Amino acid sequence: MIIVQVKEGENIEKALKKFKRKYEKTGIVKELRSRQAFEKPSVTNRKKMMKAVYVQKLRQGEE
Repeated sequence: MIIVQVKEGENIEKALKKFKRKYEKTGIVKELRSRQAFEKPSVTNRKKMMKAVYVQKLRQGEE
């Protein structure tokens, strides 16, 4: 259960924004989408590898 502390006098938009941020950090939506369709383990591993290569290229570009 997600609990958002709202200060007195704080407007509802800020509280809603805090809620959305916390909700997104939990990864519920991401997990729900991944469960909608089965993905083979080989495809999952390939995606992980591609992401790792991408991140490594970004880090090399920074140096």
